[in-house]
Amino acid sequence: MKWIWKETFENTFPEQAHDFQAEAQRRGPALLMCNHCDKPPCVSVCPTQATWKREKDGLVMMDWHRCIGCRYCMAACPYGSRSFNWRDPRPFIREITIDFPTRMRGVVEKCNFCEERLAKGELPACVQACSAGALTFGDISNPDASSRQLLRSNYTIRRRPGLGTLPQVYYIL
Repeated sequence: MKWIWKETFENTFPEQAHDFQAEAQRRGPALLMCNHCDKPPCVSVCPTQATWKREKDGLVMMDWHRCIGCRYCMAACPYGSRSFNWRDPRPFIREITIDFPTRMRGVVEKCNFCEERLAKGELPACVQACSAGALTFGDISNPDASSRQLLRSNYTIRRRPGLGTLPQVYYIL
C-alpha cells in the first residue's frame, strides 16, 4: 500500500525539472499522495460509485466495501495514487478501531486525508506526525485560512497541471 510515498523531484515534476537546476533539488525527494483533484478522473470511471468527491470539502473518497476491485480508477489516475490490495491487510493492522473501516483483499485504496480523524476535528496522521512542519492541511477555499496564507506567500507548484484534473495538493518550493 502506498498512501504517501517519496519520488524524485524530476520524476514528480518532469515539466519543472531542467538541466541547470541544482542537482540536490532535481534528484531530491518529493512526498506524494492522492491529489484530491477538483476534476478527478477516477470518479467518473468507477462503475459502483465506490469512489466519489465530497461536496462539502472536495475530498476524493473511497468506500472499500463497495469497491469490486476492477481497478478502473487505478488506470484513470494519472498520478499513480492508488494501490490494489493483493493480500488481506487485516493481519498487518496492529489495532483495529471502530472509527476506521476494515479493508479486505481485492479492493483499491488511496489517501483519504484520514477522513475519520477530520470528522473528529483532528489533522491527518501524516500532518500530525511531521514534526518538521513540512506538511500542512487546511481549507484553501477559505481566504483567511493559514493554508491559504501559505499559498499566497510562497511559490507553489502542482503535479501535472496540464492534465486538467486541477490537483488540490500544492508543493511549496
